[in-house]
Amino acid sequence: MIKKLSIIIIIVSAMIVNSCTNPPEEKEITLSVSGAFALYPLMQKWAEEYTKMHPDIKFNIQAGGAGKGLLDVMSGAADIGMFSRAITEDEKQKGFWWIALCKEAVLPTINQGNPYMQVIEERGLTKKQLQFIFTNKGPVTWDSLFAIPANKPTAIKVITRKDAAGAAESWAAYLGLKQLDLQGIAVEGDPALADSIRNNKNAIGYNNSFFVYDNYTGEKYAGIEVVPIDINDNGKIDKDENFYNDLSVFLEAVHNGKFPSPPARDLYFITKGRTQQQEILDFFKWALTDGQKMLYANGYVPLEPAILKEQVRRIYPGETYRY
Repeated sequence: MIKKLSIIIIIVSAMIVNSCTNPPEEKEITLSVSGAFALYPLMQKWAEEYTKMHPDIKFNIQAGGAGKGLLDVMSGAADIGMFSRAITEDEKQKGFWWIALCKEAVLPTINQGNPYMQVIEERGLTKKQLQFIFTNKGPVTWDSLFAIPANKPTAIKVITRKDAAGAAESWAAYLGLKQLDLQGIAVEGDPALADSIRNNKNAIGYNNSFFVYDNYTGEKYAGIEVVPIDINDNGKIDKDENFYNDLSVFLEAVHNGKFPSPPARDLYFITKGRTQQQEILDFFKWALTDGQKMLYANGYVPLEPAILKEQVRRIYPGETYRY
């Protein structure tokens, strides 16, 4: 009996020691993220880097446009929304909470084989001309747009977004419009719009810079070209308006304000109400601090340090961070 009791004591002691030396494994947490195509590439990079340091955190990331991100957060289908336009007062009243992350830009785009490419590169298009094109209230052919005689007029094929999109709203805002005012053949998503431009030599549309420039080479993707904007409306593209040749030059133009805002815009994370989930708050803070080191290398422009500090304070009131 004594021998059996001794064995039981040994077994129980071993179980206690084992429970003390081997704490329970951390539970894996998956954060669902949905929304803007503009933020999707950066979010993928951030998730990859963040999970290296926090293997218990996983991300499920889906792009579908800013509108989808908003709806998914509202319905609870996503924990985090990727958002590519300013939050409206109505959305604020509904309780959406946000932090600004970085800058990106929407560019007017055409097919590389446009028959009027040379004159477009030399003259660009003014805001008024772009307003006419995207509201179908002005010239409907490329030749009439530039008052160039043509035996066979070349119709302008305008492509726009069907889905509720931050890119569309930002482009429309530059033209003094709303997305619903934009006319043209409507397609779903940034990739489809870029493909439509590549597949029609007479097309014009607008795309996030990530769908215009190859982030690794800095060069424009084959088949797509940027329409230079004649910002000062003098009928030609001046030297300080010519910053579209490669991605690094363009990002610098966004950073120093030479490229107008809009269509340059801030990108955001949104949640339904101020999230109380610690894992999300910690990730947000990382994105605003260590995550900022990844911006330029991935085709994005940082916010001003004072704005970044304010975003950190939104996450953890009273806390500051030295940039």
